[in-house]
Amino acid sequence: MEENKINAEELEEAKEELAENDAAEENSEDIDNEADEPSLDEDDAASEYNDTASQFEELEEKLNEANDKYLRLFAEFDNFRKRTAKEKTETYQNASVQCIEKLLTVIDSFERSLEADCTDENFKNGMQLIWGQLQNFLTQMNVTEVEALGAEFDPNVHNAIQQQEDTDYASNHVCAVFQKGYMLGDKLIRPAMVAVAV
Repeated sequence: MEENKINAEELEEAKEELAENDAAEENSEDIDNEADEPSLDEDDAASEYNDTASQFEELEEKLNEANDKYLRLFAEFDNFRKRTAKEKTETYQNASVQCIEKLLTVIDSFERSLEADCTDENFKNGMQLIWGQLQNFLTQMNVTEVEALGAEFDPNVHNAIQQQEDTDYASNHVCAVFQKGYMLGDKLIRPAMVAVAV
């Protein structure tokens, strides 16, 4: 009877061991199956990576577009700045030319009056002082007289109204000046009115 009890206990223990072994095998099979098939977490991570990559490409394209627009805008602004500065300089120069051009008739008349005979020395000295002030003003404005008498005729700065023969000057050179010419910097205000030797 005791033998039967021991055998029954052993039998129960053996059954329990078998059951534990079966459970362990099922668990190992489940783990193997999970390793073979991707888990839901891995799929989510892959799709999230793809979404992030596409967002990165989108942002990179937008950055390139913004950079291109910035460079174009910068170039346009730089051109505008240069054009505005040039127009400002030209506007100032044109206004100066117009002002001095109107003043030249007064200067011509003043110069002719200095050549007239005058017996009053004080008056003549006063006129000379005013003439000096006018000359200083022209110098400060960068106005220069066109080189004329004795210079080779240049149609860009000389206006020939007469030809003269048998002069002391070489052919095609200015032999007489009827009206002085003036320049503002490198811009001609008025050409010199001259006679040319032939």
